[in-house]
Amino acid sequence: MNKQGNTYTFIYSIVLVVVVAAILAVVSLSLKPLQDENIENEKRQNILSSVNVNSTPETSKELFDKIIKRQFILNYKGEAIEGNAFEVDIPVEGKKLQKAIKNSPELQKALKDGRMITEVIKDDKALADIKFPVFVADVDGAIKYILPVYGAGLWGPVWGYLSLNEDKNTVYGVLFDHKGETPGLGAEITQPFFKEQFKSKTIFDNSTLKAITVKKGGNATGAHEVDGISGGTITSKAVETMIADYLKCYEQFLKQIQ
Repeated sequence: MNKQGNTYTFIYSIVLVVVVAAILAVVSLSLKPLQDENIENEKRQNILSSVNVNSTPETSKELFDKIIKRQFILNYKGEAIEGNAFEVDIPVEGKKLQKAIKNSPELQKALKDGRMITEVIKDDKALADIKFPVFVADVDGAIKYILPVYGAGLWGPVWGYLSLNEDKNTVYGVLFDHKGETPGLGAEITQPFFKEQFKSKTIFDNSTLKAITVKKGGNATGAHEVDGISGGTITSKAVETMIADYLKCYEQFLKQIQ
């Protein structure tokens, strides 16, 4: 075959592409277990961070197994359902909740007027399909309940974990993160000065779920309020909304007497 001809060049290019693709596929498959492990370690670190426990990728599994005493999954009625709470894909379930809210005027009404979802909605197939994990931690002998939250920020998703004391009312700690919020503005939800405000805030006023209101900077005075981020109003409100939406879905569980 003429190595200077077009046919040779064409065949050579095809063979080269196939070989490179095969090598990349093998590399990708070989790295997948490591990638999965990194994702799991980051998730453990985030959960632990919400109860103010610092960890590294190397120590996260040991600390998680030591501190997290129980984990289970609930539906919106507060009923336990089968499954591994750690394996629940929070972004997938979070997007399901966003869609359910968007498509249900009854659910929107429940979120707006403060009534329990189960009082307004008796059976909602889309809502019933959503998994709500709960992680129960033992921190220095004290029980903490860790709940994931997920929402929509200005430029992409925002998410986090909210931990409550054993009274299921007082915030013990939070962890927030985002995909693409503006540096120096909305992205500041990850910073200690914002997260520290949530500690010791309460989500109930007697038996009424108030969640946490994120006020315009400098105006937070109440037990259920924190200051928002200057210049990051939309992201601040996104944090408020995702906490309120998720706590509403956990409300039945939160009101259960231990």
